[in-house]
Amino acid sequence: MDLILCHTTADFDALGAAVGLTRLLPGSKIVLSGGSHPPVRDFLALHRDEYALIERRSVIPEKIRSLTVVDTQQRDRLGKAAEWLDLPHIGEIIIYDHHLGQESNIPATESYISSVGATTTLIVEQLQQQEISLTPAEATVMALGIHVDTGSLTYDQSTARDALALAWLMQQGASLSVISTYRDPGLSVQLQQLLTESLENLEYFCLHGYTVAWVTLRTKNFVPGLSSLASELVELTEIDALLLANEYALDEGDSRLTVIGRSQIPKTNLNVLFQLLGGGGHSQAASLNLRGVDSEAILKQLLDGVKAQIPHPLTARDLMSSPVRTILPETTIAEAQRILLRYGHSGLSVVDAQGQLVGIISRRDLDVALHHGFSHAPVKGYMTTNLKTIAPDTTLPQIQSLMVTYDIGRLPVLENEQLVGLVTRTDVLRELHQERDEDEEGQKFKNQNDANAAVTKFKIPLSTELQNRLAPQLWQLLTTASQEAEKRGWHLYLVGGAVRDLLLADATSGTLMIKDIDLVVDGFHKSADVGAGVELAKALQQLYPAARLEIHGAFQTAALLWHKDPELDSLWVDIATARTEFYPYPAANPEVEASSIRQDLYRRDFSINALALRLTTPRAGELLDFFGGLLDLQAKKIRVLHPNSFIEDPTRIYRGVRFAVRFGFQIEPQTEEFIRYAINSGVYDRTAQENSKTPALQTRLKTELKHILEAPYWKSALQLLDNLGALQCIHPTLNLDAELLRQLRLLERCLRRFDAEQTLIHWEMRLEALIAHLAPQYRAKVAKNLQLQEDTIKRLQNLASAQTEVMESLPKCQSPSQVVQLLRQYDLPMLILIALQSPRSLRHQIWEYLTVLANVQPLLNGNDLKKLGYTPGPQYRQILDHVVAATLDGVIKDRAEAEGFLAQHYPK
Repeated sequence: MDLILCHTTADFDALGAAVGLTRLLPGSKIVLSGGSHPPVRDFLALHRDEYALIERRSVIPEKIRSLTVVDTQQRDRLGKAAEWLDLPHIGEIIIYDHHLGQESNIPATESYISSVGATTTLIVEQLQQQEISLTPAEATVMALGIHVDTGSLTYDQSTARDALALAWLMQQGASLSVISTYRDPGLSVQLQQLLTESLENLEYFCLHGYTVAWVTLRTKNFVPGLSSLASELVELTEIDALLLANEYALDEGDSRLTVIGRSQIPKTNLNVLFQLLGGGGHSQAASLNLRGVDSEAILKQLLDGVKAQIPHPLTARDLMSSPVRTILPETTIAEAQRILLRYGHSGLSVVDAQGQLVGIISRRDLDVALHHGFSHAPVKGYMTTNLKTIAPDTTLPQIQSLMVTYDIGRLPVLENEQLVGLVTRTDVLRELHQERDEDEEGQKFKNQNDANAAVTKFKIPLSTELQNRLAPQLWQLLTTASQEAEKRGWHLYLVGGAVRDLLLADATSGTLMIKDIDLVVDGFHKSADVGAGVELAKALQQLYPAARLEIHGAFQTAALLWHKDPELDSLWVDIATARTEFYPYPAANPEVEASSIRQDLYRRDFSINALALRLTTPRAGELLDFFGGLLDLQAKKIRVLHPNSFIEDPTRIYRGVRFAVRFGFQIEPQTEEFIRYAINSGVYDRTAQENSKTPALQTRLKTELKHILEAPYWKSALQLLDNLGALQCIHPTLNLDAELLRQLRLLERCLRRFDAEQTLIHWEMRLEALIAHLAPQYRAKVAKNLQLQEDTIKRLQNLASAQTEVMESLPKCQSPSQVVQLLRQYDLPMLILIALQSPRSLRHQIWEYLTVLANVQPLLNGNDLKKLGYTPGPQYRQILDHVVAATLDGVIKDRAEAEGFLAQHYPK
């Protein structure tokens, strides 16, 4: 176990540095040695589950391998954890600190101490050197560390290195709204006096669960730093919006009014309000300066504007995960831990035999129980029974307040005393960590195509714009589907590749006619069951009778298919109930269970495919991006969602390569590491030996090969697959060496020359060429494993013997007719495969056969023979073959010579 120690009363710099180190030291855990600053405590009340934190009491000292100490060099600041420094088996003790001139009493093996404003800066620089990316949650807490310790770069000890570190953290997705909530830059003496006055005179109103405050300060002169005072007031009073007015006299006897606005209310836009009066700024921070005006009238106008902008807040029904995974009080600690591992939850709800909620047990509770050896004990002895619950209409601010006040990580949602959902920290954080800037035109984000390209913007297709992006007939179909879902009280989402393609599409290039659409129904809190997707598909088929309906019960999905429809052309619409999945073993088909839209997106392969667009009202057009898909589209990255994703499903390697080559994206470095680890681990070979069915190495792999080999970019895709070692998924010995590359180039020439009409399936021919490059004993086995067509399997099985016969017999042929007699027993695909692996001289003979000799027709036909008096029968075939051979060999050249040939060799 590798531990990272924060000093007692940990501040944001210690926590931020520790979080960054967990990326430099994979698998390491953070221990808070003793307490934390109040802002850190409040921050962790919401964000604890985002970081690798463990309790000091859960640590087994004998298992500690290394210790890394951040933001201190003194052992007395580590509390009881300082005892671990003296353990004789500790391999490494490393210090990261930015306090110079201190004598350390920690027996460090390595020290990284530098004159910067924050220890976190040192960690950021190492992350940059190693090209390690961060999640928005990690970037946010690290940015907080630098902001707090440098006073947002205003303290004397701040350096350019701190500024560069902050800039990089912003690129990684640090949330400015969260940072502004928790940083504390401090106030001047004058501002502190005005703070006291403001607190005494603040006025408030509450609307839709949000609190708005305002105050007017009258001073003799202009007061600098009012923006800091406004931020301090917002933090101290926990209000959601503030209008801070300062009126002061001018020398001319006139007065000037300054108003500072701050808002943390979603979808409010102070910039719009302040611009109406000549001011401006940003959506959540704006200001204005006016002269000779009625301050009360101006303030009233702004307050009325804020009231009009305040939206109805999100409720627990909008946020919650549903259905809820529950266990009984008698469930053992070990079994509960297994369930958590399977479903990736951080806690479980405990219900009695009647389904009534009786407790909640968290991962931390289970860790402590397991640490003390109580794996067989029932969870009822460790679960929390003094529960805080909420109703479906509890608002987001109320939920957030409960979580912070009581340090609760999950709140059960009860309706009529029945458990209908669960709101977790993650559900709340997905709203707090939105990386989108809103303006009157919609939501936008910047995309830097490359170092020399101009900055372009993708506009998220909100409900007002989606209709213009899609072909009208598709828009009507989606509208009809959403209306049918709303009738049943369900949410409907457009998910996956269709959303990705909408975001990538150029709005000026016309409407899109997407051929493959995925829809997900989520609505278990509104009486939907596991068959919701199927029910919706059946309802749509009643409205679109031309569509063919297919139902796949095992996966709770249905599909509507149109083929050459006058309006929709060829279209596939897959409709599924929101679900989660679990792979019983690598390369298996997943086991699926009903779940929520968030869990449904979490099971997907890459972040750019884990996007969803809500189609139903309210909030139609809202984009769901829980995993940074927008940022990865911006950076042109292919990033996998789970470290074990490729072990569970090797076809995701092929999908990732296909997306990378198709869109011109790069596979993100850590994702590439996961790919190489999965391939080199040997898990696919072991799985194939241990299980008779491995669909991800059989039928699903064939499907991905089809998608790649029929695409125009197939060569580049194969080269990238080979670079990753992924062709080994087909067979361990398959490599794209120079000889195979030559054969594939030659194959393309053959297909262009001999199959211009594409009577052959070209992607299958490319796959056969790949398999044919293997040793003969593996070819048929691989073809059977991929479940190719029977004639393909036979062709690959017989290829070695056919090639041997051709290579031995073809050089011995003395005449064209002998060449034809030898080669005509093989079909075109077999001759192409033989030619690919033959020396040039034989290849030229096969080429001549296909281009010239095989096309020579007999100078006479059956009707001619009948007219000449020959009795119809099997001899016709023999006679005509003999005529063709004579023609090939130049014995006869025209019809007269052919008739003479017959008279000589086949007298009547």
